[in-house]
Amino acid sequence: VSDIEGVVRSCEKAINKAAEMCGESPNQVILGIAGELVKGKTTTVHYERLKPKSKIDLPELKNIIQKVQWKAFDKVRKQLSWETGLPEIDVRLINAAIVDVRIDGYRVTNPVGFQGKDITISVFNAYAPLIHLGALQTIASELGLDLLSIAAEPYAVARCLGIEDKVEFSAIFIDIGGGTTDVAVVRNGGLEGTRMFALGGKAFTKRIADQLSMNFEQAEKVKIQYSKNQLSPDYTKKVKDALETDCRVWLSGVELALEEYSEDDLLPSKILLCGGGSALPGIRTALLSNAWGENLAFARNPKIKFIRPPDVKNITDETGKLTSTQDVTPMALANLALDFTGNEDILGGVLRRAVKLMQS
Repeated sequence: VSDIEGVVRSCEKAINKAAEMCGESPNQVILGIAGELVKGKTTTVHYERLKPKSKIDLPELKNIIQKVQWKAFDKVRKQLSWETGLPEIDVRLINAAIVDVRIDGYRVTNPVGFQGKDITISVFNAYAPLIHLGALQTIASELGLDLLSIAAEPYAVARCLGIEDKVEFSAIFIDIGGGTTDVAVVRNGGLEGTRMFALGGKAFTKRIADQLSMNFEQAEKVKIQYSKNQLSPDYTKKVKDALETDCRVWLSGVELALEEYSEDDLLPSKILLCGGGSALPGIRTALLSNAWGENLAFARNPKIKFIRPPDVKNITDETGKLTSTQDVTPMALANLALDFTGNEDILGGVLRRAVKLMQS
């Protein structure tokens, strides 16, 4: 966020318009965050119990989860320090989720009360630099809203289909926003990690503006018309040629983002797209081409599908205005907000308390 006041003004206009539409004014907000320095990763810890015949209780579970969290926190600080060249970056844990729990190799939803020797717990954590979080907290305060949560946007998108309990579900989620592309990898119903890089729809708009000699606003209109196949054949070819190089660069960014997830296991062949930039024809063409993936191991040839607003779990659009892939991310955040209103399970409660301890 480079202009907090400008963002606040834009948010106020949007909130007022939405409040008029539904006849209610909100008092809470969930904010999404994305960017190259927002890190999301699943950490797995194997824990050998000294007394395998005794039943697992809450204090023991709390101790294990805290060990997982501090181990993950130490890893991400070192990673950010290496990437930025700075000795130490002040980062904060923004959200976390239990991905997998196993006792002696058997998957369980709640380990309390079970016996066993070996416990394996996998937790997904998302972190962001403190400076980014401070800006979002200021925005919420200026809007007069209670900040319910700050969430990593790719985490919200990966959760929006309601696949947490579907152990057979695996997919790559790609959200192409204005400034960044967010990539999330889900294997066996669990979020393995997220990566982001700074190339999104604005870069494509700028390329059209430069190549076709027009201002940014005109180029944005042309890009949207191109995405909707509303240009003449000759003009369509000009735009396609102008964006060809950028699509290749974008594809190499996706390849780099996925490399670490293909080192030990095959990548999911299902690729789910959302975000305004995903509507560009060149994006889908690039993903289906043979120009990438030589360094990646896919289970099968990738299949591309778009996430549409009706696909988002628990959110019903009664306005009929949410029709685009760019509407999916805010709807995914709304779906995530519903988690705060439901009943919390034991495992979630232990994790939430561990997160609060680390955030304090």
